[in-house]
Amino acid sequence: MPLGVVEGNAILHDNFAPWVMDLGLVVTEVAPDFATLRLPWSDRLAREGGALSGQAMMAAADTATVIAISSARGAYGPMTTVGQSTTFQRPIVGQDVLVTARITKLGRTLAFADVDLVGASDGGFAARATTVYAILG
Repeated sequence: MPLGVVEGNAILHDNFAPWVMDLGLVVTEVAPDFATLRLPWSDRLAREGGALSGQAMMAAADTATVIAISSARGAYGPMTTVGQSTTFQRPIVGQDVLVTARITKLGRTLAFADVDLVGASDGGFAARATTVYAILG
């Protein structure tokens, strides 16, 4: 059975490192094949020039993938990143980011996802990541 927002946020709080939690990520939507997280704007995450750092966005994409895989499987279980490739198309400045991970293939031992990152205020497309995860349990 797919997870809901409450379960998604519980997975986030129970399984991620403190530095990931410091990003302030919040699960806002979960369905059988996707999860959306909000990455709140923070000056602490901005780089020179005032744009949100790519490292923060990549960590958010990776985290959203875990929630999406968990929902597709009906529960959280051991998994690990095998690969992530991210392309950045425009900077995010002064606004939250909506991070939506969509499962494109869920196998027995591997899961694949496409992750879109868009400005929460203007809806502008900022980046896309592709992720591959090994299912360990």
